[in-house]
Amino acid sequence: MRKFLAISVVLVGMLAAANLAVAQKDKDSDDEPTALLNFLVIKDDNGKPVRNAAVIMHPVNLKGKQERGGLELKTDSEGKTNFDGVPYGMLRVQVLAQGFQTYGEDFDINKPKVDVTVKLKRPQGQFSVYEDKPKDSNPPPKQDTPPQDPKKQN
Repeated sequence: MRKFLAISVVLVGMLAAANLAVAQKDKDSDDEPTALLNFLVIKDDNGKPVRNAAVIMHPVNLKGKQERGGLELKTDSEGKTNFDGVPYGMLRVQVLAQGFQTYGEDFDINKPKVDVTVKLKRPQGQFSVYEDKPKDSNPPPKQDTPPQDPKKQN
């Protein structure tokens, strides 16, 4: 009787493990379409490639919010990088490179192959309220001497 019980327990365990393996295989083999993304990062002013630029990809949910996770790629000496296996849907792409403005845009990935060309711009001059201020039309009155204390005048 004990032998029968032990064989039954082992047999039930093996069936449960096989069922779990089949369920995991079905979960992994979702027929969700994916895309190949090709990036080319160039300078806006002369069209030369930007090497070692960081291309960061984040999934975006239906509400337009960036989801957790993501992936960072680096461009090669020709300004190119790619990634295969991006699921269809919205994708936020940011490109960062030393000496250039940060680039960011959302893309709707809906084809098997997507080519993205990013033109990075040099930083623009910044406006400051402290420099080259125009003269005020009503300047405050100038005081040549400090005001006298009325108690000291007598």
